[in-house]
Amino acid sequence: MKKRIAILGSTGSIGTQTLEVIGQNPDHFEVEVLTANNNVELLIEQAKLFKPNMVVVANECRYNVVREALKNEPVKVFAGREAVSQVVQLDTVDMVMAALVGYAGLIPTLNAIRAGKQIALANKETLVVAGEIITHEAVKNNVSIYPVDSEHSAIFQCLAGEHMNEIEKIYLTASGGPFRGFSEEQMAKVTATDALKHPNWTMGAKITIDSASMMNKGFEVIEAKWLFDLKPEQIDVVVHPQSIIHSLVQFRDGSLKAQMGLPDMKLPIQYALHFPRRLASSFERFSFLKYPSLTFEQADTKIFRNLALAFEALKQGGNMPCILNAANEVVVQAFLKGKISFISMPDIVGESMQRMSFIKNPVLNDYIQTDKETRLLTASLMKMDVSN
Repeated sequence: MKKRIAILGSTGSIGTQTLEVIGQNPDHFEVEVLTANNNVELLIEQAKLFKPNMVVVANECRYNVVREALKNEPVKVFAGREAVSQVVQLDTVDMVMAALVGYAGLIPTLNAIRAGKQIALANKETLVVAGEIITHEAVKNNVSIYPVDSEHSAIFQCLAGEHMNEIEKIYLTASGGPFRGFSEEQMAKVTATDALKHPNWTMGAKITIDSASMMNKGFEVIEAKWLFDLKPEQIDVVVHPQSIIHSLVQFRDGSLKAQMGLPDMKLPIQYALHFPRRLASSFERFSFLKYPSLTFEQADTKIFRNLALAFEALKQGGNMPCILNAANEVVVQAFLKGKISFISMPDIVGESMQRMSFIKNPVLNDYIQTDKETRLLTASLMKMDVSN
């Protein structure tokens, strides 16, 4: 039977690539639900092509546009953030592709898990913010979480068949981004245009800035702790500019396993959607002759202080990763709007982490309140309004 997929964030980078994978494998998948926030033009186009059971536009102001455009299609149209959280619980959904950006993915993903839906997780912030709750609910509801991030997919693939063997350490690889090797003086001159030019990957604006600042890698460190039940000292980051080795697992006998391939997100997406079987694909194949040299460097946590902040948040635990994420979302938007400099982002995030109240054993409402208060605090440090 075809696997029925709900895609949260279908107009984003992961969402559009997920639809490419589904379109190339019509015998295995069909689209049940599509959701988007503001890009209704693309949402309408996707709905007409894939004819899902329903679409949801989170921005209620755009509802009439979508409804009118799809009035002659066999597609139900809903609006609002609450509707996004509800559609994942439908009996007709087999798997949820969680591809929303940032904190917005937490509640819909949690609702999907509680409804017993299998999760393909591209929204790393869900585990960064509330990893303990998410993993507990997944076990309680017998839900598998299949990682879509290329690094975590690599670890997941390396662990296939190794359930009897203890992990000694994992190495998450990082490209180093567009500013690898920059001095503090060079970093001080970085603009948003510079930061949006990633050397290897094509992604949305938020994750591209996070990659340039290495906050994205910090989030992946925290995500790895929850996905693979690891201690902070079992996780390391190594800079690998070619982005061919996507991550490595070291076992207690010293042996290392790595997953390799060209930087193409469609491969981990397809692997997550159809696990445990690998589907044939037309993806470009890696050639050793084109990459005669693969290099590795130590991550520079003095220049890229966000990575150090993420390790600090991981070690403290509690609501500290939630504070880290909320503060980062605010400063990234401020940077994209030209309100602050690139090098000031970790300063502001670090100050928010120091000023916010620490909760050692938070429950869901604590995370929700922490997120709200951190955003207000971080905005106040920059004298910005985040009420919208």
